[in-house]
Order: sequence, then C-alpha cells, then structure tokens
Amino acid sequence: MKWKNLMKVAFKNILKNRMRSMLTILGIVIGVGAVITMVSVGQGASADIQSEISSMGTNMLVVMPGSTRTGGVSHGASSLNTLRMEDVKALEQEATNLMYVSPVINAPAQVIAGSKNWYTSIEGVSASYLDIRDWPLDKGSFFTKRDIRSRRKVAVIGKAVAKELFGEQEPLGAEIRIRNIPFTIIGVLSEKGQSMMGNQDDIILAPSDTVLYRMSDGKTINVIMVSASSVDQMEDAQAEIERIIRREHKIRAGADDDFIVRSQTDLISKVTSVTGMLTMLLGAIAGISLLVGGIGIMNIMLVSVTERTREIGIRMSIGARGGDILTQFLIEAVILSLLGGVTGIIIGIGLGKLIASLINSSLIIDPLILFIAFFFSGAVGVFFGLYPARKASRLNPIDALHYE
Repeated sequence: MKWKNLMKVAFKNILKNRMRSMLTILGIVIGVGAVITMVSVGQGASADIQSEISSMGTNMLVVMPGSTRTGGVSHGASSLNTLRMEDVKALEQEATNLMYVSPVINAPAQVIAGSKNWYTSIEGVSASYLDIRDWPLDKGSFFTKRDIRSRRKVAVIGKAVAKELFGEQEPLGAEIRIRNIPFTIIGVLSEKGQSMMGNQDDIILAPSDTVLYRMSDGKTINVIMVSASSVDQMEDAQAEIERIIRREHKIRAGADDDFIVRSQTDLISKVTSVTGMLTMLLGAIAGISLLVGGIGIMNIMLVSVTERTREIGIRMSIGARGGDILTQFLIEAVILSLLGGVTGIIIGIGLGKLIASLINSSLIIDPLILFIAFFFSGAVGVFFGLYPARKASRLNPIDALHYE
C-alpha cells in the first residue's frame, strides 16, 4: 500500500470513531499542555525575577545582619543585628574594590501631609544611595553629605507616595510630618515599579544620620548596600567586605560571621535554581500524564485490532503483507498522538497566557520546548502503538477471516 492510501485509511478510521479518538488523545493533550504551560510560565517568572534583581542596582552587594543560635538552632537571617555606622565608615575608608557605600536604616511610619496620611517605608541612606541603586531623580535634588552630617530634615519621595499624599499637586518644597517630625520634600524619585519585595515607589528616603538618631536607636543599621567598582571585581569586593567587617566585629579566625554578604549573582543563581527545580517537578508531573495518555493509546489500538480482525484478514487475503498492516496501525497511533500533541501545544500556550496575565508575569514560549513536546508526543505514539501494530501484523489470515 502507498503512503497516501495508508494515511487516508488511518484518518478514515480515526474520524469513524470521533468521540473515542478524542478521549484517547486526552491524556496526551493534558500532558503536553501542562508541559508547555509550566515551562513557559516558569521561564517567564524566572526572567522577571532576574530583571527585578538586576534593576535593584549596578554591581550591587548587600551586607545583612547574621543570625543568632539557641541550643544549636539558627533563628534565621537578621535575627542578630550587629551592623553599625562604624562598619560603613571602615568600608568607605579602606575598601579598594568598592565604588559606593550606603547604610540603610528602615523606619516605617505614618506620614502626614495636610489632611492626607499614608503608611510607608522610611529609609535613611547616604548621598550615594541612588548611584548604587541606579535610580535617577524625576525632579528636584538629592541630599548631600553636608545634609547628612547636619542631620537636616529633608526627604526624597517615591512616585507612589507623591500620588497618595499630593495627587496632581506639586510636592517639591512641601512639608510632611513623620512621627511628628517635619520634613521638607526636596526631590521625587523616578518610577521603578513593582518588584518581588513590593512596590519600589512606595518609599521615602532621608539622610541616614537623621533617621538613625531621630527615628531609630542611634546604633544599629539594617543593611549596608555597596557597589563594586566593576562586574569583574565582584568576588574581590565581597572578600574585601568580609575581611573588613570581620575585623571591625573582632571575629576570631575560624569563627562564623555575624553578617551575610549577598551579591546580585548569588540572588539570581538561587532564584534560577529554585524556579528550575519547580519547573522540573511540574514537568515530571506532566510527563506522567503523557505516560497515561500513551497507555490509553495502546489500549484503544488493541481494541481496534480486535474490532478489525476480519478486515485485517480480508486485506491479507488480497495481497497485503504483515509490514503493511503493521505500518497501517502504527500510523494511526502516531496520528492520534500527534493530534493530541498539537492540541496540547495550542491549549498550553493559551493557558500559559491566561496564567501569566492573572499573576502579572511574563510568558516565555521557547520554540525548542514546542518542538520537543511535538516530537515526544509522536514518540509516545510510536512506542505505545508498536505492540498493537505488531499483534495485528502477525494475525493468521485464515483465522482472521473466520473471526466473528
């Protein structure tokens, strides 16, 4: 039999039992659709997180407080805050691989402007903070080192705070009250948008010494943010930070650090690792669906062989060889599987777009994944269709003709 005739007969038999064919490929559809959806959404989310981490700053490293231990049990990062302004000064004066250094003192509070109020994050930072974060101003100016030394009560606000407190009015020069302390707005930050930590524009920046001594305990700082001189010096910068702070904290050789240094590379690596593991796990679950779908195809093809035993006998009696019968049934199995694969790809892309829009995430559809899904669905048809096809090709023509 020619390939054209084999394909025609295969489609005829598939269309002859439409509902059974649809139910047969359902497992393939679910498996392929799940793979496309999970991988595309997972890659999109990973890309978004990497982009957010990169947008946090240029060549940035973050020094965070370490953890306390009770009975050998760690209480987690930041449970022991030993970071001081002396650490910042030591890094500024001694580090050779750092371009900028800034403390960050968090003091969230209710902010009042006229008749309006808004609860937001107040951060005390240095004059180089915007350089570390690669965050330009939209209008106005930023405070200087002199403002920090004199503990001036000035503030630079984010776009979200400006909108909540002033609406369409001009915020520059206006006065706000934070914990009953008056601050004058001297600048407005450009829009940064959402990140995995929340709305980056919902923030007020003020001189570090002002926040430390007027709104905090006057001793500890929450985080030290630094910018390495270049990407190539990130590792040297991290080692230098650890050496200087260990000396400042008088940590003896061999003892654990009471602080943690994280780089953007570390964060991206951890995020990529976690999202990759989740994607693989979900992909494995989807693979099980493909396996179930393949078993369904084998089962239906065995039923089809039984139903068409007399037909097989007639074909063999008029000259069809065993290889023709095997090819015929194998083609039917592969067509069923590929139809499921194509349907699954279409549904997977559509479902991926829906999920991405619901979680406000990007969607990355990798053509290689589509090809692999299509190829694998065809391979499932070959693998699970081979046994029924071989069984059909080995039927005895005389017994098949007498089958009722």
